[in-house]
Amino acid sequence: MCYDKLKNEIENTIKQYVADYSKIKNVQTKWEEPLIAYADANDEMFYKLKDAVSSSHVLPKDSLKEAQTVVAYFIPFHESIVKSNIDGRECSKEWARAYLETNQLISDVNTYVKEVLEGSGYKAITTPATHNFDEEKLISSWSHRHVAYIAGLGTFGLNNMLITEKGCCGRIGSFITDGKIEPTKRNDKENCLYKHKSICRKCVEKCVNDALKTDGFDRFKCFEMCLYNDKLHSDVDGFTDVCGKCLVNVPCSFVNPVK
Repeated sequence: MCYDKLKNEIENTIKQYVADYSKIKNVQTKWEEPLIAYADANDEMFYKLKDAVSSSHVLPKDSLKEAQTVVAYFIPFHESIVKSNIDGRECSKEWARAYLETNQLISDVNTYVKEVLEGSGYKAITTPATHNFDEEKLISSWSHRHVAYIAGLGTFGLNNMLITEKGCCGRIGSFITDGKIEPTKRNDKENCLYKHKSICRKCVEKCVNDALKTDGFDRFKCFEMCLYNDKLHSDVDGFTDVCGKCLVNVPCSFVNPVK
């Protein structure tokens, strides 16, 4: 299969699966069309993640010896999900449910894409959307956000979230394949207004547990609030350790504000 054909197959498969998901599973969450980007599995930036994220961060070829491409995709939440989480200190039930249902969606997308690729003679390795982190350090061994940055899906905001062309309100998935696809060009400028021209600190102002600062981030305070929300939404079936207040009602919620 030629590179363009493989790319088209992956993109069509992911987009169609997300569009049809509510017909396959009993879910309440709505999503917008995903964005998809590609990184060369040999990109030297993957080595830098051992310093930027954790010394235990794995390389693509640690997971798949024949790795050629890392595929990253962003599934944006529907506007109604985002707006539901604006008011109050606690995250909304809609946001908590969207977190769970999107994590499952990513798992199901990866499983399906893997089957499709294997049917075409390729190999693929997947990683869960979340809870693949060190519980003491709260650091992941495979950061989907950082992988997506390397793939050119967006740049990091002051809130530590990836700001894509469709904003930062959504979830990121990724997988590794031995199929070779031309890498997506990374943006040469910041998508965050504060990083771009030192204006806007809305995400810092929105943080409800004093975890986010202009010059730093306390991941333990952040996780503390996430665990609080999990207890609050104990009636939702699953681990709803999520907040999202620094993502909603900010300039980068739905778009790349630097155009």
